[in-house]
Amino acid sequence: MTMDAWRLSVGTLTTVPIGAPIAVGSRVAASAMVLAPVTALLLAVPAGMVFWIALVSGTGSLVAAVLVVVTLRLGDRAFHLDGLADTADGLAASYDRERSLAVMRTGDTGPAGVVAVVMVLMAQIAGAAHLGTVGLAGGTEVAAGAGVAGSVVVSRAMLTLGCVRGVPAARPDGLGAVVAGTVGRLRAAGLLLLVSVIFGGVLLAADPSAEMISSWSAPVALGVAGAATALVLRRCIQRFGGISGDVLGAIVEMALAASLLTLAALAG
Repeated sequence: MTMDAWRLSVGTLTTVPIGAPIAVGSRVAASAMVLAPVTALLLAVPAGMVFWIALVSGTGSLVAAVLVVVTLRLGDRAFHLDGLADTADGLAASYDRERSLAVMRTGDTGPAGVVAVVMVLMAQIAGAAHLGTVGLAGGTEVAAGAGVAGSVVVSRAMLTLGCVRGVPAARPDGLGAVVAGTVGRLRAAGLLLLVSVIFGGVLLAADPSAEMISSWSAPVALGVAGAATALVLRRCIQRFGGISGDVLGAIVEMALAASLLTLAALAG
């Protein structure tokens, strides 16, 4: 079961080649979502390294932030951005549930989807760029890289909230139907607490004097990302009747933007 969960998690969240799971049941799906923060390290570490290298190489914080976004897109094949676009189009299409779900399944990106993707990417770049600016000013580029990497992990950890028990699937097929309602609430809370503690420890190790950012910024960033996730979930459950794979993608991208902007606001 553990290997199947690992394959489902890695295959869903990254472009890393891995075999398909042999069997996918509720226990495998739950474990796959709980493994999401671990799987996220395959994206977070390269993104943080690229950011740090770009900063110390003199590219400037804006270019470094753009390179982070490019690195993530290469690592996740823009799967979550596609979900964000489809979710935005579904929300904008109609108040009729079936019509909205049909729009989301077409695969085409409409005006609402384009605007949503552009705005969220701008927020992600702006947050990372400000972290880079503060890091360059204080000589704490490593802490800036740690903040970016930690935010990537936080954003994927939010998938446990999207799949917590009590959250239904919007349709009887697709990824949402496989993972919806599979993660126990205590399990999700414990995982998020663990992510917060580890993220805070990484920030402390990267910037012991807290010249740029405090370790307490980690739980605050996770809390804001959780609030953004809750808002997306609430709206999508109201409009679609539950979650789908597209909604989970929207959660990841919104949570990443929320975490980066929160760290940027607390930095300096």
